[in-house]
Amino acid sequence: MRLISSLMRRLHEPVYRARTAELLRQILPELLPSDRVLDVGCGSGALGNALQNDPAAPNGLHVEGLERVRRGGEAIPVTEYDGITIPLEDRSFDVVMLLDVLHHESDPDRLIRECRRVARRLLVIKDHQRSGPLAWPRIALMDWAANAPYGVPCLYRYNSRKEWAESHRRLRLHPRRELHSMRLYPPFYNVWFGGRLQYFAVLEPGEAE
Repeated sequence: MRLISSLMRRLHEPVYRARTAELLRQILPELLPSDRVLDVGCGSGALGNALQNDPAAPNGLHVEGLERVRRGGEAIPVTEYDGITIPLEDRSFDVVMLLDVLHHESDPDRLIRECRRVARRLLVIKDHQRSGPLAWPRIALMDWAANAPYGVPCLYRYNSRKEWAESHRRLRLHPRRELHSMRLYPPFYNVWFGGRLQYFAVLEPGEAE
């Protein structure tokens, strides 16, 4: 099992590099000088570190992470939380990111409400989208392959385009920019697991309920 996990991690490396490059390309134009960014479900903090050290990053950009359990040795400062209430003040970060996190949440609305409370200016969501032939099994396979080597459980629940729109209305989030297709991976992987199976949104928080 350890050998299989090691092999899967090696196969993932070019996929993660391409994913990181595309996420930086989409997120960096939304950031302003001295922005404070919170990466919810940041893992090792590699993406947050890449974001603040990218040559195109605005001056003074600072990225921190939030995790239920710290791994240790993260590349950015990370705060632990109980999975319910984020232990941060209202509007304490300019931008809050949820990158491939929501489909792992048993109550995604609750997490989004907490992120909206903490965000002063923007929420950035990257997740999956059921769209196109055999969408659910393709996403589920990708989800399992990406998380099984790390022992991360999968719920296998993914929104359709209509469900994303309903979620934003329900939670009073106003789309500033949305992508319903992304070239997130190297070409072969992207044909099967990219494109319309990927969703990206930059959202402005409305008034709380």
